[in-house]
Amino acid sequence: MHHFGHIAPEVRQRLFHQEPCEFTADSSARLLSAALGATLYSPATRPRLADDIVKQTGRGVVSMVLCLEDSIDDAEVPDAEENLVRQFTDLAGRAGADLPLLFIRVRTPEQIPDLVRRLGPAARLLSGFVMPKFNEERGIPFLEALDSASGASGRRLFAMPVLESPELLYRESRVETLEGIFRAVDKYRDRVLALRLGVTDFCSSYGLRRAPDMTAYDVQIVASVIADVVNMLGRADGTGFTVTGPVWEYFRVQERMFKPQLRRSPFLEGQAEELREALLEHSMDGLLREITLDQANGLLGKTCIHPSHVLPVHALSVVSHEEFSDAQDILRPERGGGGVLRSAYTNKMNEVKPHRAWAERTMLRAEVFGVANEDIGFVELLAAGIPG
Repeated sequence: MHHFGHIAPEVRQRLFHQEPCEFTADSSARLLSAALGATLYSPATRPRLADDIVKQTGRGVVSMVLCLEDSIDDAEVPDAEENLVRQFTDLAGRAGADLPLLFIRVRTPEQIPDLVRRLGPAARLLSGFVMPKFNEERGIPFLEALDSASGASGRRLFAMPVLESPELLYRESRVETLEGIFRAVDKYRDRVLALRLGVTDFCSSYGLRRAPDMTAYDVQIVASVIADVVNMLGRADGTGFTVTGPVWEYFRVQERMFKPQLRRSPFLEGQAEELREALLEHSMDGLLREITLDQANGLLGKTCIHPSHVLPVHALSVVSHEEFSDAQDILRPERGGGGVLRSAYTNKMNEVKPHRAWAERTMLRAEVFGVANEDIGFVELLAAGIPG
């Protein structure tokens, strides 16, 4: 699989200076953690889940979470588990079907070995499990169960802990909780693909819900948690993990209090004014702003609960030609001693040592999401990815 694989090859050639690389479920953890992109969540109760998975793959989705937790009623769990086994068995019988990375969001550690056992041969389609309300005390049993199930099945299974517990939110316990989370995930570092932020649960602890005109970063108590999570768990010194962006809840906005957050000029230049209107109608300007802020704050990828959110996440994850040029210059072998140089675009200073970690991350993102041609911006990427 590869990002933008649903777009015709001749269109990709026009869009990309460097096309996204191909990867599989067996690729390196480093590559997969960056390639997750927009991870689409779906309730495990959907009766045509196998068909939905294949359909979304054809629309550019490369990672999905099939949820047994908050998205379904407590009483539905046994039926949802049975449905998952049926749907995985169905998918396993579809020879040649293109499938995304598939994860199951469980409620308890005991579900992990039980589901792997019940899936049988179809477990080969499973990439791992999402672990809710993760902290050190609750998280270790999940990670132990995953390690055991992986060994028993002969499959490499990854963990994606969700950071959403009240202890992480409360100021008096936050640092201690983050230290405990680090101890847990560091012990099982080879198993942890990414850490996911559960911002909806953060808001619920205070009876809050951000409006479609606002991003997670406008809710100060949420922004402070994101900052501390990245500070302690997302460092670029080799100790950190990929941290993914929070979910965007809105599909369509009924009434606006503030001005739209999308400038008109990029869409006029790209002859895509209708696309701008459609994005505003479906509250995508807030999503686009939040994705940009995610990246500025050290997050990569995003939890998504609606298929329409996938393309914006991927379009804004593509590395611009200017970013790529800067990263290449910074990482040239002859620059190993440091120094300062003017960018090839002659609009900024590139300081080799301080910008090196940024350049390395940028090159990894360029590998999995591609590099846009010099005259291509996010408007063209968005327009090209929308199904005709």
